[in-house]
Amino acid sequence: MSTRTAVITGASSGIGAATARRLAAAGYRVVLTARREDRIQALAEELTAAGHDAVRHVLDVTDRAAVDAFAATLDTVDVLVNNAGGAIGAEAVATADPADWRTMYEVNVLGTLNVTQALLPRLVRAEGTIIVLSSTAGLATYEGGGGYVAAKHGAHVLAETLRLELCGKPVRVIEIAPGMVRTDEFALTRFRGDKDKAAAVYAGVPDPLTADDVADTIDWAVSRPPHVNIDLLVVRPRAQASNYKVHRKS
Repeated sequence: MSTRTAVITGASSGIGAATARRLAAAGYRVVLTARREDRIQALAEELTAAGHDAVRHVLDVTDRAAVDAFAATLDTVDVLVNNAGGAIGAEAVATADPADWRTMYEVNVLGTLNVTQALLPRLVRAEGTIIVLSSTAGLATYEGGGGYVAAKHGAHVLAETLRLELCGKPVRVIEIAPGMVRTDEFALTRFRGDKDKAAAVYAGVPDPLTADDVADTIDWAVSRPPHVNIDLLVVRPRAQASNYKVHRKS
């Protein structure tokens, strides 16, 4: 079987890096993209040293010209993992900074749109798979999450609409919506580097999801037979019943 190629955006840390490791172990040639060159270079070297095929490409998914130039370097793409995203701030709607909302929308929604549009012809030719990493925030609201929730609702609708529009074409559109995932950077970035606020998100929660839990879910969804599409897969830790109901140990 010829080598399959998987492109992962936001591969410099967290779910993106874990997914790259999983798909590389599954035999994919992984193309690591992110803005932080040092991080994806180190990951590419790690995977190469382990005998896997990995290359890296510095990419800002919100820069359409850069995305188009990146797409032109690829002959074929079998899997696209739209993982680049993130949250900024937890202010109420009444006091939130519109610039934060704009940044979240541009990365989570327009970034996914840019890369998907640019690689779609290659994915169709390869009878490939598009993964959209949304969030349970894309399915239900909660106080203090307005901007992020709006962006992830946008990502959810993008995936749902794309699936309708591609019906009849040999390409799958799979949405993975994780709940509470403890990574090194997500909460810390959201709370602008405040370590105490970031730690409080997970305080007392027994076994929140890890980045590798989500990567394992992505690997499973991608590895289904080609005629099987996992439209939407919500994955949460057992301790989390909803976005706002979480069991915490005292």
